[in-house]
Amino acid sequence: MRESAQFTSSDGGLSARAVVFEQPEALALLELELDRPGPEEAVVDVEWTGISTGTEKLLWSGRMPPFPGMGYPLVPGYETVGRVAACGEQSSFAVGDRVFVSGARCFGNVRGLFGGAASRLVVDETKLLLVGDRLEEEAILLALAATAYHALHADGEKALPQLIVGHGVLGRLLARLACVLGQDDVTVWETDARRRDGAAGYEVVDPKSDARTDYARILDASGDSAIIDTLVQRLARNGEIVLAGFYAAPLTFAFPPAFMREAAIRIVAEWMPADLKAVKRLIDSGALSLKGLISHRVSADAADSAYPTAFSDPECLKMVLDWRSA
Repeated sequence: MRESAQFTSSDGGLSARAVVFEQPEALALLELELDRPGPEEAVVDVEWTGISTGTEKLLWSGRMPPFPGMGYPLVPGYETVGRVAACGEQSSFAVGDRVFVSGARCFGNVRGLFGGAASRLVVDETKLLLVGDRLEEEAILLALAATAYHALHADGEKALPQLIVGHGVLGRLLARLACVLGQDDVTVWETDARRRDGAAGYEVVDPKSDARTDYARILDASGDSAIIDTLVQRLARNGEIVLAGFYAAPLTFAFPPAFMREAAIRIVAEWMPADLKAVKRLIDSGALSLKGLISHRVSADAADSAYPTAFSDPECLKMVLDWRSA
């Protein structure tokens, strides 16, 4: 391993401070021993991590459906940016490179789901993406941008919506990307007036003010398990509903209206490495902006208050933990 100075435990191994969900709604900032890095792994000193208000909120509340790797205690986080502190001799990365990390499993008996919210990580290099220095903390948004990009494609082809439901960070990225990819008449529904600002190239409206009933494709980013019946009423014949949120409760809908429209329902899975690289190219070219999406920033030392704020404050679009001085 090529190494920089290391923060080590008493026995000479690596350790890190990490956010640990000990049980639902019980968080601690603990020092954890890290697994020793293998020849195809890198050590990353974390600078920033984002807090997800979708899957991580479900982990926090204890409402996460059965999921591979689920259980407590766990380290959350899949929106991580840091610098390579050590890497293998044959690595394509160099010490000092700034990288995006999509998660890690390096905490021994403490589960990594998704394992990125820590001051240092040991990561398989396939989980790293070189991001350079320009983006800084905005690079934590790459995971959501890749999620949005994936949702806007079906079988490798563009599948752009006319209506997007929800104007949180994911909804904003979906709308921005839809415009970049060629959709010139995007409407976004948002029930909370405090979240209707920040549109660029698209319109954000209260659903009650929208009378349209012929949308060919509607993309839901709300995570509302009861949304399908409402969306079917707004769908054109042979239209498609795309479910891009993460839904804790079972999804149900009335069959006759969907039958009459011969509606299609598509469920979006997690993003793939190709999606991450595609959005990185769009960002590097200047076509896609990540500006204005991070609303709250705190030191990682304040994690115990940051998570509840991220999950309960409607004015918090995206909370970022700064690990540089934690």
